[in-house]
This record gives sequence, structure tokens and C-alpha cells, in this order.
Amino acid sequence: MTVWVCGAGLSTEPRLQDAVSECIGLVETELAGASASVVFAFASGDHRESLAELPDAFSGLVGDGVLLGCSGEMIAGGGREIESGPALSVLAAVMPDSRVEPFRVTFEPTADGLLTSGCPEDLVEPDDVDSVFLLADPFSSSPQAVFDRISDQQAATAGRNIPVLGGMASGGRRPGDNHLFLGQEAYRDGAVGVVVRGPGRVRSVVSQGCRPIGPPFVVTAAEANVVQSLGGRVAMDVLQEMIESLNDSDRQLIGQGLHLGLAMNEYRDTFDRGDFLVSNVIGVDREKGAVVIGHHVRIGQTVRFHVRDAVTASEDLVELLASHREAADAPRGTLLFSCNGRGTRLFGAPNHDASTIHREFGDIPLAGFFAQGEIGPVGGQNFVHGFTASVACLG
Repeated sequence: MTVWVCGAGLSTEPRLQDAVSECIGLVETELAGASASVVFAFASGDHRESLAELPDAFSGLVGDGVLLGCSGEMIAGGGREIESGPALSVLAAVMPDSRVEPFRVTFEPTADGLLTSGCPEDLVEPDDVDSVFLLADPFSSSPQAVFDRISDQQAATAGRNIPVLGGMASGGRRPGDNHLFLGQEAYRDGAVGVVVRGPGRVRSVVSQGCRPIGPPFVVTAAEANVVQSLGGRVAMDVLQEMIESLNDSDRQLIGQGLHLGLAMNEYRDTFDRGDFLVSNVIGVDREKGAVVIGHHVRIGQTVRFHVRDAVTASEDLVELLASHREAADAPRGTLLFSCNGRGTRLFGAPNHDASTIHREFGDIPLAGFFAQGEIGPVGGQNFVHGFTASVACLG
């Protein structure tokens, strides 16, 4: 098996052209003359006035490869996270045994729903597809439509699930503020991405930063995203009883936000951290005794309440990265798609996620950004998450 090579660079130069030059110099040193198959680039909003020029500025480094990137509120590179000021982070990957195919998705509202054009096709042989990277504008796209199209093609062949990794561009306050980069073009709407074909060399680590509390329950009545009963009892009664059984510290965490984890694989004897898709509890219907969450839930599904805090989020990321390190070869590079609610806002100190990756994997090339929603698989299905660190391990 051929070896992938990655090179990365981070610059905080205030002029975009100077930042591009610095990053290219750092990347080319690590690639040692090899031609990049794909170049990922993430730029802070401080460069907004010049971002339309970014694809052309990277044309020499990209060569016959593909450029994929976006703007972000905060930028990650190396073991650092730049939370304010100008920043540009780049990772180039040489993938000799893989093909990288770009795609551009547009979304148009119609009377019958959302018309989606440009989703990746020819995925009916999923063993040929390693992974998909997707970057989207939060104001004008629906990543779920892309997930559904990929799932439809997988279902046609009963093939393996194709992981989708990436995030929603961030930092823009209104439609048209964010930028997406693909090839030689810069866009301000829709979504862009690449399909990586070849041997499975991209692996995901999706840290939702939560831990379960209380026992698991089985949903016995529900409609869409409204949980009406758990274990044959009114959902609100079950929740209240569970809260009363907790210690003081966990009850305080519930005051900061409560979440419900949905088991993604029912064929397990026990359920623990990482076995659930974590969804926010967004409200309650006191009249009906129901709990309202951010995802649809089905009758018969196992669920468990969760809480999140800085300690839990840190433990979760470390545990998942360590498990990956023990199960597979060390990656040649990593892409970090973290939530813009993490960083100093959650941990009280900078560089948490990026430095944790370096601590667990070593000083490998890393680039990424803090997203308006993080894309990654849980239980073989792809989702847009919140407060999550989605990590792509390359090679």
C-alpha cells in the first residue's frame, strides 16, 4: 500500500497574499516536491474582502489537484486555534492510490420542497468510495439532502455506509457573507465537496462532548421529534424521577442544558458514551408530559439522557482519539471541524481540540475551522451536529 503524505501551514499575516505565500512555503517543505491530490484551505472573516481571490492564489500549489475550503469564524492549524484576528490554515494531501472528484451542490426552494442539484453520483459501488468531504453555507443549504442522496445510492446496493465529514461555514451574519472554495471558484451559497475514491484511508472521530446520565429507556410513544412516553410511562414523569436521582453536580449541569442520546445500534448488550446520537432537548409539553428534541425519534428506540461540560467534552475527545490510535495506524494528517461554541467559550482556555489531537497523535499536519454545524457519522449514519469536534484522520 502506498503512503499518503500531508503538509500543513498556518499564517496570521494580515494580508491574504502574504498569508497564502507563508502557508505555501510551509506546505511545500513538507511535501518535498510531491504533487497534491487535494488542498484544504480555511480562512477567517478578517480576510473577507480578499477571499474571492483565494482560489487563484493557491493555483500553483493545487496544480492538477482540487482545492476545497471555506471561511470560518475561528481557524485551527498545527496545535493552535486562532479565535480572533486574521488566520489562514492549509493542509495538502498527496494520495497516490486515490482519486479526488469535486462536486458543487445548489439548493432551490420550490412549492414541492427543496430542489437539490449537483449531489455526488456514481456511488452505487460504495467499496470504491473512501469518503466524502462536504462544506456548506448555513443560510442556503441542506446537508441532509446530500446525506439522503448518498444513502439512497448505498441502499440500492446494500453497500457499506459512506462517511461524510466537514462542516458549515461560519462567521457570516447574513446570507452571502460566508465563502466556499472549490477548484478555481469561490461561492457564497450552496455547498461544495469532494468524493475520495480508493482504498479506505480516511477515518472519522466524532466527539459529541457529552456523557450519559441515568439509565437507558425505550421509547414507547413518539411522534416526529416529540417523545411522549418512555418505558410505558409519561416522558416528563420519567425525566423528573431521573433528575431527582442524580447528585448535585449533575443536576447543576442539567441547568446548563439537557440532551437526549438516541442509540444508533440496538444490537448491543450495553450502551455507553459514543453509542448515541446526541440531540438537544429543546422544550417540553407540560400539558401532554412530552419531551421535545432536535431529531426525529422512533418507537422502540433506546435513549439515554446526557449532559455536557468542559470536563466531559475533554474526556470524550481524549477517549475517542486514544481508541482510534490503538485500533489503527497513526494518521498522516488530520482535519478538525469543531463547533464555534467550543474553544475558549467552552474550555476557558485556547487551543484545546487542536492541542489534544497533537498530544494523542503526535505533531502531525493539522488544519481546520470552527463551524456553524459539524458534519460526521455516528452509528454509520451522517449528521450535522452541534458542540461537536469532528476529526478526519487521513492516511
